[in-house]
Amino acid sequence: MANKSIRSMMWDLLTFDRLITGPMVHLIYWAGLGVISLVAFSSVGAAVGVALRETAILGKILAIPVAVAGLLVAGALVLLWRALCEFYVAIFRISDDLRALRLQVETERADQRPAGKP
Repeated sequence: MANKSIRSMMWDLLTFDRLITGPMVHLIYWAGLGVISLVAFSSVGAAVGVALRETAILGKILAIPVAVAGLLVAGALVLLWRALCEFYVAIFRISDDLRALRLQVETERADQRPAGKP
């Protein structure tokens, strides 16, 4: 039984009958969120570092908008990243649905054929 499932999985990988990109998008999504969080932390860290290093009050006041802008950019990146990943998932689900429809039409055509003809 396990040997059959391994053969089936290998056949799917070699023939592109079943796409593996759908589950991979989830891993790519979380990796992208990790990168975006690094961007957010680095922008806030840079703003705090500038605020601590500056002796003038103007430098410390300017660090606040830089930190806020960095967080807003990171939030926009999260939304764009999510939309892009959802787009890819939708495309691959459409592909799976088209495959299921093709199989259904093929089985209906096979059922409609006369018994004597191939």
